[in-house]
Amino acid sequence: MRRLYLVAGSLVLVGQLAGCVTHSQPEELFQLMPESAAHRAMQTRMFETKDETELLSASAAVLQDLGFQVEESVRDVGFLRATKERSAREHGQDISRFFVFLLSTALVLVQQPPIVIPVDLHQKIAAALVTRPVNSDATRQEVRVMFYRVVWKGDGSSGQQAIPPGQQRMEMLRDPVMYQTFFAKLSKAVFLEAFAF
Repeated sequence: MRRLYLVAGSLVLVGQLAGCVTHSQPEELFQLMPESAAHRAMQTRMFETKDETELLSASAAVLQDLGFQVEESVRDVGFLRATKERSAREHGQDISRFFVFLLSTALVLVQQPPIVIPVDLHQKIAAALVTRPVNSDATRQEVRVMFYRVVWKGDGSSGQQAIPPGQQRMEMLRDPVMYQTFFAKLSKAVFLEAFAF
């Protein structure tokens, strides 16, 4: 009887951990959130200059200084994309994986293998940058940069179901320090003062 309670308790705990994920409905994906304006303001700065090409070149240099490699640049439309690859391992995930495995070892009593949750292994961080003139005589340029990452997970298992490695997810990076650092370096690179809307 005690084993049955242990197995039931383990299953309830694992079920609660799996239920912590929120799912988005497709109609919600294209709606602006209240924080959208704040995110756009964080990602955008204005520069008083006529030379859009110089601004794009300086942006590429700043991204390279931050460890990115420019993968695509289209000067005619003021666009560039740069990436860098890093490990995505976090100790918190390894600790969670260990405790879920430890708690699910009771499943062996009902001839089920323990649960092994997949953890993040590798990430590619990308920056997409666009410049454009905002007035008729093109003396003011807008620079907008967006940082995001794609994360690949390792393998895992849930009962008899194996979770193969390679699952990936994409997420926007909204750390204000990252954007402030980029724009501070860009201001120094072009010897201009950046200002928000």
